[in-house]
Amino acid sequence: MHHSFTSPPAILTFGEAMAMFVADTPGELSGIERFHRRLAGADNNVAIGLSRLGFHVGWLSRVGTDSFGGFIQAALKAEGIDDRYIHADAQHPTGLLFKERAQDGADPRVEYFRRGSAASHLTIDDARNVDFQALNHLHATGITPALSESARQLSHHLMEQARAHGATISFDPNLRPSLWPSENVMRSTLNELAGRADWVLPGLSEGQLLTGQKTPYDIAGYYLDQGASAVIIKLGPEGSYYRGNLDGQEESFTVDGCPVAEVVDTVGAGDGFAVGVISALLDGRTARQAAQRGNLIGAQAIQVVGDMEGLPNREHLQALEAELYPA
Repeated sequence: MHHSFTSPPAILTFGEAMAMFVADTPGELSGIERFHRRLAGADNNVAIGLSRLGFHVGWLSRVGTDSFGGFIQAALKAEGIDDRYIHADAQHPTGLLFKERAQDGADPRVEYFRRGSAASHLTIDDARNVDFQALNHLHATGITPALSESARQLSHHLMEQARAHGATISFDPNLRPSLWPSENVMRSTLNELAGRADWVLPGLSEGQLLTGQKTPYDIAGYYLDQGASAVIIKLGPEGSYYRGNLDGQEESFTVDGCPVAEVVDTVGAGDGFAVGVISALLDGRTARQAAQRGNLIGAQAIQVVGDMEGLPNREHLQALEAELYPA
């Protein structure tokens, strides 16, 4: 891993990381005494996944000057993330979350303590030192604009600047209805941001809620009409659906999901999927190979307890791809 970066990052993600406490045993959180501390946050999961595959990734955020902010910075540094755009905020705390230990592949319940967090105070000003000339790709999620009005302005600003400087942009809606004032505000804000992206990565139910369309074909059509060049829809265990014009002409297809022996923790599957799709497209692979790699890394993510502990390095990924998709 290279830690002392001289050049600015070629890939940028941004948002909120939290210290996550995962219950050691199943059951209601009110009865749990022992927890394990991990790192959580959709956009930093993607940053870590891309960094493990050898990309030079920066992550832009605010963390508190408390011990949890220190933990987040150390964890990302250990993953080889370029930390030049991480701001320490002495006025506001780092967000926390507590997560149940789920059983039998159920989605675990989560409780957040993140209101008023350092990251919710992100503003356009936090992007003033970003070197957009160096940027090849920006990954944005729908969580960051949900944090606050100023974080929403930052999301718009980064996407505008990335596009103006010729970087590609991916967008994962990552619906968190509890963070938004209303479903209508969520829908209009996220669709507006999706319209600034090249590659849109919704889950099927997310796409249905955001676009009002039923089928993967029509959901994709909605975002292609807004200017996206590729829409890759997550279908859960069924795999993923692609519709777009990345390889010159419009095509659409479904790619079967990867078999998973045991689902340990569903959280992080979508972030793993994003890592797969984005890395493959940046590697110059075809749309089909990108959807396959998305499925593959998404499947890795759900077989471990943490949100990003299952994300492979380049060597592991090559072995998995050779096994599943022999040339």
